[in-house]
Amino acid sequence: MQTTQTRSDLGPRPLEPALAVPAFTGGVRVLFAAEDGAAGGDVATLAGPATSLALRPVRDGVRTALERLAEGPLPAEELYEGLRPAERVQFERVLDRARHLVAHAVLARGGGQEGGVRELLRLEPVARDAAYVPVLVPAGATVRLSRFAFCRTREGALVLESPLVKFRAVLTDPAARTLAAALGEPGPPARLGADAGLDAAGTADVLGHLVGAGFAELADEDGVFASDGEPVLRQWDFHDLLFHSRIRSGRYDDVFGAVYPHRGAVEPRPAVRPVPEGAAVPLHRPTREEIAAHDPSLTTAIETRRSIRGYGDQEMTARQLGEFLYRVARVRAHYTPEPGSDRDEVVSRPYPSGGQGYELELYVTVRRCEGLAPGIYYYDPVGHRLVLRNEEEADRESLFHVASRATGMEARPDVLVTVTARFQRMSWKYRAIAYATTLRHTGVLYQTMYLVATALGLAPCALGNGDADMSARVLGLDYLQESSVGDFLLGSRRPDDSVAGEPGEGWRMLNSPEWSLPENP
Repeated sequence: MQTTQTRSDLGPRPLEPALAVPAFTGGVRVLFAAEDGAAGGDVATLAGPATSLALRPVRDGVRTALERLAEGPLPAEELYEGLRPAERVQFERVLDRARHLVAHAVLARGGGQEGGVRELLRLEPVARDAAYVPVLVPAGATVRLSRFAFCRTREGALVLESPLVKFRAVLTDPAARTLAAALGEPGPPARLGADAGLDAAGTADVLGHLVGAGFAELADEDGVFASDGEPVLRQWDFHDLLFHSRIRSGRYDDVFGAVYPHRGAVEPRPAVRPVPEGAAVPLHRPTREEIAAHDPSLTTAIETRRSIRGYGDQEMTARQLGEFLYRVARVRAHYTPEPGSDRDEVVSRPYPSGGQGYELELYVTVRRCEGLAPGIYYYDPVGHRLVLRNEEEADRESLFHVASRATGMEARPDVLVTVTARFQRMSWKYRAIAYATTLRHTGVLYQTMYLVATALGLAPCALGNGDADMSARVLGLDYLQESSVGDFLLGSRRPDDSVAGEPGEGWRMLNSPEWSLPENP
């Protein structure tokens, strides 16, 4: 017998999420002035923390609506009360022009307990093209925070953010904050709402907007969430995608770049690091004539450059190490601005550095180097000398073990160069991009090291990982002020080591093979 399934058989119909109402993003002020700057005119300025927008002329109902909105979000009928149809259209055009300063506020249906407006959450755009559509969350769905979503405090409020979402969710109401926490564990809407103390309508509204924007996600029929199962997303680590989204313009709305955020409040770090105490070892200073006599061409150095993890029986020498450090990292010149000047104190070194910050420092751990005792040294780039920092063999071997582990225990190098960064040298000047710029500098320094080591006939190898915490302890550094960002191996090169000849199995030479396989310099 055929039966007909009724609505009651399917369970309660899920509620459609309510549409959000406009609200200004945090920190936006509405100022009215005349064209000549006098207060009270018909020029409205929407002044935000990072950007502003001037609107003119703003009169009558449009001005009234702006003033209402400046006090906080309102139900649409209250916001537009008394406006003529033409004024409402004009006001909506104003909001569209100012969309980078206008958020989407989700209000509790029926208002607050005392009849006022209860704002559950506010979605603030962090990109100019930010847009989303709230979705209906079925009663039987399984909902969870996206693997890329995270909570933090910002300007005194708890916010939910994600590198996948072009909005910031300000969790203005305790229920929304509780719901965000409950979403850490997958569950059905009814349980999540009950945990947060929300009724069915409030749950549908908050979840509908969080899912629609991308902060939360629904499991598919197999119980898999998109951020876990989608092939592209599953290959992104949380911290990598967050880092990528914050160091490039596009989906980040905070102040960005060389804005000197701490000028006048914190003293900048000096361009030249004070030399630590310790026994000093002068290093060889090559002359231009010496270098010209034995250096290969730049093209030869580039084409023969490669990572080498095996070393010759003959030790590399202190003379070679001195020339390597001199050509890679010495301070060539030092600029000191006049008192009262707004220019930066800077230096010049052989490799490029954004804003001439030159925050990188080198520490040299020696296992085997003719003419130099084993130890852990700081490289003084002004005096061109090594300053002994640590003589403990156990500490040396700890650094070498971590370095060897980064090569799969293949390398047992003669010398380890640890690259550290004086972080506040960059963050005093740059907002949002300071650490990313330091990593770019590390890459530039790596290439300079490779080319110089290749020109000297040494065996170089840059490492992709190191132990910053352990190296800070061994080097006597404050992890938050100066710690390692890179490591580079050096050693003598075996006489029979060559890049000439046919490549190994599986390789096929492309693009002028004669360029790639010259004789060693």
